[in-house]
Amino acid sequence: MSKPIKIILGIVLVIVIALIAAGNYFYSYAVVPAKKDFLAESSDKKSKELIAAEDWFNNKNNRTDWQLTSTDGLKLSAYYLPAEKEQHKTAIIAHGYMGQASDMPQYAKIYHDLGYNVLMPDARGHGKSEGDYIGFGWPERKDYLQWINRIVKQDPQSEIVLHGVSMGGATVMMTSGEKLPDNVKAFIEDCGYSSVNGELSYQLKQMFNLPAFPLIPVTSVVTKVRAGYFFGEADTIKQLNKNKRPMLFIHGDKDDFVPYSMLDEVYNATNGPKEKYIVHDAKHAKALSSDPAMYQKKVTAFLQKYVQ
Repeated sequence: MSKPIKIILGIVLVIVIALIAAGNYFYSYAVVPAKKDFLAESSDKKSKELIAAEDWFNNKNNRTDWQLTSTDGLKLSAYYLPAEKEQHKTAIIAHGYMGQASDMPQYAKIYHDLGYNVLMPDARGHGKSEGDYIGFGWPERKDYLQWINRIVKQDPQSEIVLHGVSMGGATVMMTSGEKLPDNVKAFIEDCGYSSVNGELSYQLKQMFNLPAFPLIPVTSVVTKVRAGYFFGEADTIKQLNKNKRPMLFIHGDKDDFVPYSMLDEVYNATNGPKEKYIVHDAKHAKALSSDPAMYQKKVTAFLQKYVQ
């Protein structure tokens, strides 16, 4: 082998090793559940509505813990809050990236006040649920199918609504494209992304000023090896294309984490009845706290239209 060829092969090997190292670094940075330095603690003062919801949630004496085992062997946990009076209606609330079910009492209370049972799962790798990676909604969609089936088994008459925020919103949208029982009546997604590739590419640019190629494709391969899925599989748009059930899309027009431009992408993708609620001046996942009364009014009106 000639010296120039050896040099070229050496350079290629160094590049490959560097890309693999970078892919594993970004995997740890974005996909491994851990404290994230780019997720700043909120400095916002808690609203009276949030304080009231937290007090209500923490003092629900009839709240129970539910568990199930995922199809890939993880022990998953959820809180279940039965309605004051059984109306055969259940809401499943999906939290966001590096959050947990107990972060969502204000959303849960909206439904409980409307007479719904409320199920609040901890996503895999979050809260009390097992898991060493974040699925960005893709493997989680199968977990939500199991939660849905658990509800139906308990109450075959149950009418089910899924409501998710941020990664939870993407999870809800990805779940909408699966084969679901007729019990599932509607979806509400709040600031979910149109694809994992799109969201991670956006964040790579925002945080590091780096282009998506080649780091996102390399990290996707690492994720397939370590977590079992490619980023390209987690395509919200493709899942929405298969959905024919009603969906309410919510997004703040000042969202700089999941870009506001993604709202039209997901809204246009679904084939079922759909509505859009844009919250002016709201940042990421702040639609509810920006205007709690209007948020609840929009959600209630949507539910009254599509859930008997």
